[in-house]
Amino acid sequence: MSELQRPSDFFSAAEIAQLRKVSDWRGAASIAHCWMVILATWVVVGLWTNPVTIVLGIMIIGTRQLGLFVLTHDAAHLSLFSNRKLNDWAAQWLLNRPHTDSSIDAYRKYHVQHHVNTQQENDPDLPLSAPFPVSKRSLLRKVWRDISGQTGVKQYARLFSSAFAGDTWTARLANGWARLGPNIMINLGFLAGFTVAGVWYLYFLLWLVPSLTWYRLVVRIRNIGEHAVVPDNNDRLRNTRTTKANWLERAFIAPYHVHYHLEHHLLVNCPHYRLPLAHRFLLDKGLGEKMEIQPGYPSVLRMATGSAN
Repeated sequence: MSELQRPSDFFSAAEIAQLRKVSDWRGAASIAHCWMVILATWVVVGLWTNPVTIVLGIMIIGTRQLGLFVLTHDAAHLSLFSNRKLNDWAAQWLLNRPHTDSSIDAYRKYHVQHHVNTQQENDPDLPLSAPFPVSKRSLLRKVWRDISGQTGVKQYARLFSSAFAGDTWTARLANGWARLGPNIMINLGFLAGFTVAGVWYLYFLLWLVPSLTWYRLVVRIRNIGEHAVVPDNNDRLRNTRTTKANWLERAFIAPYHVHYHLEHHLLVNCPHYRLPLAHRFLLDKGLGEKMEIQPGYPSVLRMATGSAN
């Protein structure tokens, strides 16, 4: 790894203090924004239900489901709320349980190893980036598996298999309900709301289908953007990538500043809304040419296939 290991190697003490400052109201506003976009999409598609609005709705909600995870990621680094109990409660009940899992503790323990060992052999996320570059045909196969729901079904199957594990049926049910019971009840609440509105089928089209399809695709694109085909696995400025994102990419691929991934790795407990400022600080120091920065996700995807046959 590079000798530059500490945040102070990249930022001044004053900059670090500014970048690490957690704003409770901005954390709450981010959660509210994510759910308001989801709810507004449900309402709009419910009022004007047609193939175009449904497809757009699937894409918008799938991206906001990634947004729920991005905010969970902030919480894993204790940068969503300044109070630890509120931080973890919000992650569990407002971000995780409605869509994926429950406690943030397991993810936090796993994720810290990624930061300690970025792009090294013992990086638990290395399998996400190591296969690249791949052929265009291989990438298209991966995209098809994502967008057709195959990836989502496989990952949900692993989640339920892990949750409902045990030596006896009684133990399996108890373990599964403890881990996913509240999630199931929350989703039944969503279904009840759609049913009362007279559009019960939109729960499946505008919550389950996005989770099985578009969400899986944008997670893959995000993973490719962050660490795939980076120039130097041992240089902290080049083993992680920042991808510039226009408004369309932010709306449909990269919510809540997730594309500023290099800055996040340099200062892991910088809240997402301060990452653009961290980026400006680095550029002002003349580090831009040393950083792995790409102009957009099309560029990243070309890199992911550019060296393969």
